[in-house]
Amino acid sequence: MRRTFLCRFVKLLAITAAAALALSAHALLSRAKPKPRALSAEEYRLIAPETYEYVLNQPAACGPAAPFLVLMVPVGPLETAAREAVRSTWGAPGRDTLTLFYLGLPEGGRDSSAQRALEEESSARGDIIQADFRDTYQNLTIKTMLMMSWLATHCPNASYVMKVDADSFVNVAHLLGRLRRAPGRSFITGSVIRDGRPRRDRRSKWRVSEEQYPDGRFPPYVSGAGYVFSGDLAARISRASRFVRVIPLEDVYVGLCLRVLGVQPVYSLGLPTFRNLFEVRHLDYDRCAFARLVLANGFRPRQLLRMWRDFSRGRGRC
Repeated sequence: MRRTFLCRFVKLLAITAAAALALSAHALLSRAKPKPRALSAEEYRLIAPETYEYVLNQPAACGPAAPFLVLMVPVGPLETAAREAVRSTWGAPGRDTLTLFYLGLPEGGRDSSAQRALEEESSARGDIIQADFRDTYQNLTIKTMLMMSWLATHCPNASYVMKVDADSFVNVAHLLGRLRRAPGRSFITGSVIRDGRPRRDRRSKWRVSEEQYPDGRFPPYVSGAGYVFSGDLAARISRASRFVRVIPLEDVYVGLCLRVLGVQPVYSLGLPTFRNLFEVRHLDYDRCAFARLVLANGFRPRQLLRMWRDFSRGRGRC
């Protein structure tokens, strides 16, 4: 009888201790990962899609059958030559791809000659989306988040999206082949930066003040030169922005939204060399080297046109 009582008492102590440990662990985890706080209406206004109106739009661009890959190219209003170069190279119409250009207002606004030229270009090409924010480097985060909102609203069933700068070379065929084997949801890849830190120097183009972002490190993020994500993430990133204060570094901002979502960006590596397939630094053109990459950037429109002519003719011999 006494032994039975002791056994029950020991079991009770063990259960109590286990419960206490579980509660302690839960408390520690709760402190380590606090729930994000929703932004106030004033804080969110700058990034909110409803703050802005479309000046030029292509709401039916994706059509009833959503494209497999949407290439979204944020570009400046005056970069006409860059847009033409993209249209003539990797952004040309394809069976599985759709290319769209996203931009804000030029200096001088809606009444400027630059705006009239854009309206003519849009009428002729049908691939320009423009919202009424001022198109500046400091507003790249606004541009990117409006792009996410547009995708979520007008192209929600696209399988994948590539956000890519206009000065880039994109090996679309190689990218499409890799995406056929990629995860269909909660997927984002590119050149992943895991050791990013905010620059506090007032003279720096990439400065982020302590008021804007008090932490000393950034979460993992993908370089904004070019990255690829599954279509479902556009709406989720847009919703996550309700919990993330605006900073001027658009690629870091997307990383902050991913942290809210619990989504980790992944490196895109080529086998057997394990080389990064998204080369965000400038590389001198080499046909066979570029045939094994997805992206390289830093090219002027004339360079891109010249490279693409050679690449299109000779990549099959690599």
